[in-house]
Amino acid sequence: MSFRAKIFLTALAAAAVAALVATALVSWSVRRSLETRIERELATEARMAAEMLAHRTAATEPELDAEADTLGQILGARVTFIAGDGRVVGDSELTAGQIRTVENHGERPEIVEARRQGFGSAQRRSTTVRTDMMYVAIPVKDPGMPLLAFVRLALPLTDVDRQLAAVRSLGALGFAVGIAAAIALTWIFSAPLARRLRAIDERAREYAAGHFTRGIPDYGQDEIGNVARTLDSLTHDLAGRLQGLEADRARMAAILSGMIEGVLVINEHGRLQLANDAARRLLHIDAAVEGRHYPEIVRQPAIAEQIAAALSGKPTRSVELTGLRDSAMTLIARTAPVEISPGRGAVVVLHDITDLRRADMIRRDFVANVSHELRTPLTAIRGYVEALADADPAESRRFLEIVARHTLRMERLVRDLLRLARLDAGQEPLERLPCSVESLFGAIETDLAGLIASRRLIVERHVGRDAVMVTGDPAKLQDALRNLL
Repeated sequence: MSFRAKIFLTALAAAAVAALVATALVSWSVRRSLETRIERELATEARMAAEMLAHRTAATEPELDAEADTLGQILGARVTFIAGDGRVVGDSELTAGQIRTVENHGERPEIVEARRQGFGSAQRRSTTVRTDMMYVAIPVKDPGMPLLAFVRLALPLTDVDRQLAAVRSLGALGFAVGIAAAIALTWIFSAPLARRLRAIDERAREYAAGHFTRGIPDYGQDEIGNVARTLDSLTHDLAGRLQGLEADRARMAAILSGMIEGVLVINEHGRLQLANDAARRLLHIDAAVEGRHYPEIVRQPAIAEQIAAALSGKPTRSVELTGLRDSAMTLIARTAPVEISPGRGAVVVLHDITDLRRADMIRRDFVANVSHELRTPLTAIRGYVEALADADPAESRRFLEIVARHTLRMERLVRDLLRLARLDAGQEPLERLPCSVESLFGAIETDLAGLIASRRLIVERHVGRDAVMVTGDPAKLQDALRNLL
């Protein structure tokens, strides 16, 4: 239902209720006024009749009945004479035979009230004449007729009902006119308001769809226009802030996605707010993890303790983890508290140091191997140098040859170390030339012929047709193949 229809129905209902209430109040007021006037007139006429009857004499009931008929014709009302014991002794509407069958009126409300206060009135439906009546009773003081104690006058309320019917007819006419006027006026005056509200509704739908146009329509100068302009201003301000937040979020997402370190952001309730790609890769977590509690995602007690300490504001230390979802992986986790409104969150940064640990292990092994390789020739050289002091010329020559051989071995080790250092620093030049694989292996076998013969070894070469020639640095390829052989 449109707003205009609601206004129309509301005004229509208000007009209907107002007309009905006004008709009811007028009817009630007219009825009270008529009943009060009738009661007052009946009371006056009853007092006059009682005063007149107090100075007349009548001994028998037929005479009283005749007197009641006469007064009834004069007053235009039903006149009833009642004895002190409540018996009806005369009635202008009943015959003598009917009077004898009428029930005792001593307990009628108007008679009881008149006996007690000197005046009594009541409204009720008459069981005798079968209509609504108003009764007024007046006691007769010092009557000359001993049978007469009360004079009661009654009028039917049909006149009141007729006048009320006329009032209701006029009220219905006024109701119809008021409803018609309300329909016309409401329909006419609600049209501009409906147009303005439709404009506000269309603008709100554009805002909901993300179209934040800067032009502001003419909403008018009343309260609705002020509210619409305020909402427009707030919406544009909010749109600007949202754009800024989206830009900041995009920059943050770009930064986090480009980081090799894993980042987890935990809110004040211990729920995961953000996890970058590196963290998902390191922890092997799926995409739908935002909003879950951190113990469900990070099942490492050390990291969970770090997060709990950070959320409570306690200082944390870095922790090194090995075998987290991967036996060969080594991570360092650092957790820091972050003050956010309205509480405190935590940021966990995961550094993958697997390559560093592997490089460190290789370095230690390399140093140990080099130390062993250098210690052997050095020990031999030292021993033969000491033996030269007491050796004869023939032995001295043999010892010097051994010393020279170990010296060359040490020189080759040192040269290899220097080459490794240059390769690691990117300072070793590379020549890329076509090389014959047969020639490379032939040269290596020639260099190692003595060693091969002493160990009684046989070298067999099988070179594939597509590997006869390779492109590379001949010297470095020869060194690599020599080391392998």
